[in-house]
Amino acid sequence: MRPGPHNDLSDVAGLAIGQAEDPALKSGVTVVIPDAPMTTSVHVMGGAPGTRETDLLAPDKTVDGVHGLVLAGGSAFGLDAAAGVMDALAQDGIGFAVGPARVPIVPAAILFDLLNGGDKGWARNPYRDLGAAAYAARTRAAIGLGAAGAGCGAIAGRLKGGLGSASLILPSGITVAALVACNALGNVTSGRDGRFWAAPFEIGGEFGGLGPNSGPVDIAASFDTKLAALADGANTTIGIIATDATLTKAEAQRVATAAHDGLARAIMPAHTPMDGDLIFAGATGHIPLPEAGHAVLEIGHAAALCMARAIARGVHAAKAAPGDTVPCWQDRFG
Repeated sequence: MRPGPHNDLSDVAGLAIGQAEDPALKSGVTVVIPDAPMTTSVHVMGGAPGTRETDLLAPDKTVDGVHGLVLAGGSAFGLDAAAGVMDALAQDGIGFAVGPARVPIVPAAILFDLLNGGDKGWARNPYRDLGAAAYAARTRAAIGLGAAGAGCGAIAGRLKGGLGSASLILPSGITVAALVACNALGNVTSGRDGRFWAAPFEIGGEFGGLGPNSGPVDIAASFDTKLAALADGANTTIGIIATDATLTKAEAQRVATAAHDGLARAIMPAHTPMDGDLIFAGATGHIPLPEAGHAVLEIGHAAALCMARAIARGVHAAKAAPGDTVPCWQDRFG
């Protein structure tokens, strides 16, 4: 198996990705827009999620597809980014037809970045406009990583967080990719040398090529998180798994669940009561599932691998900016 040509979510056929960020605000928005309504589900494992329209994604609910997905900073304020995307989709005539009306379905998830040194003294919630700007900037080209989009103001443990992505092409020809904004309470590196917990799954030096820590895990050090420096709930890793395979909502939910294994491989500790860890999984349906074999198992396994790599790539790519409250990986270990 190998990564796709961009090694990011844009390798999945049928998707466009848009990003917008405000460096002074130290926050931003990432949107994923499918060419056609995308079969999508979700799995939440953190104790403090912030979401919009996720109930619709349960396999027993009647909505079969979504018109967009949004990841945003801003805590609960960031949920307004989905409204900006909805407005833009409706203006483009996209949405479920209900009589003469069209209603775009745009689930969203947010992370907390209100204590990261940015200017949060707005008089008007900026996230609706950031959502619209991200929609307008959508592209099928390789996407920016690090301090981009929803990862612009993220903090991952004791380091600057960021937006990461990674992809894999399976032997069947199916592509699986992850997109994630890592703002975790836990740390993404082990020890003092900057080696990523996700290192055993790295491909081609994509996040530094340092390899895994060769010694035993320092259990005491794993408790040294950002919890002491920030308020409870000031965390969350939110992500999207996408594939060009054809999945049902139940199968997409199973893939989202499997992808959380990758989150736990890349962050220690993960899925805490103070994190809102959430993963969407969407299928564009360009490739039928093979009739024989265990295709959903393979897609879920690839999703976990991509998620772990994407988390490390996002933190590795983040660059320092004025006003940062924590160092970036590049400055500390690069």
